[in-house]
Amino acid sequence: MANRKETRSARVGDWVDERSGWRLAWSTVFIRKIPKVNWLYTLGSATLFVLVIQVVTGVLLTFYYVPEPAQAHASVRYITHELSFGWLIRGLHHFGASAMVILTIAHMLRVVLYGAYKYPREITWLTGVMLLLLVFSFGFTGYLLPWDQRAYWASVVGTQIAEVTPFIGSWLKTVMLGGEEISALTLPRFYGAHVWALPAILLSLVGIHLYLVVRNGITSIPKKDE
Repeated sequence: MANRKETRSARVGDWVDERSGWRLAWSTVFIRKIPKVNWLYTLGSATLFVLVIQVVTGVLLTFYYVPEPAQAHASVRYITHELSFGWLIRGLHHFGASAMVILTIAHMLRVVLYGAYKYPREITWLTGVMLLLLVFSFGFTGYLLPWDQRAYWASVVGTQIAEVTPFIGSWLKTVMLGGEEISALTLPRFYGAHVWALPAILLSLVGIHLYLVVRNGITSIPKKDE
């Protein structure tokens, strides 16, 4: 009986493999030789794990958050204090954002210290830099969403910093705020960027980054000169 089940599973696997090539993809990603590494090499995987948590908790929060100035703060209070396990979901998302920043920076520092940005991994490094900037953008756009005094004034300071950007500062501030100052247009604009525009860019870059990691492999631990 066991042999029949194994034969049937093998046939199904062969049928799917002929049409999708999943065995090659599986062996390329999971059954490949990697050099000797240490715990610092887990920073990238840890960042990816936290990213998954951010995506899941972020999707759950959108079910109850209202991106409207008159109701945004009240919806956040409802999620935190009244919704079952809402405090947990929001807490994971809130602290996960800080963890993303810390882990991404730590991962990139490891890459610099180990020289993993050199040939043939220059494009991998560039996508990593863009991902770091996106992580900062997520933190900035998400900070305004609770629509309280702290979020308001932090966003004022952030947009004033953006305004001093050479040549495009004034235009950039206007695009971010939807006008000359924070208004009813600013909140839905930040919300749209936080849950639609930035995630689309992020997931695309993560896919490219992971593909390059698999294609070019990872570096070994640098050896001390004897």
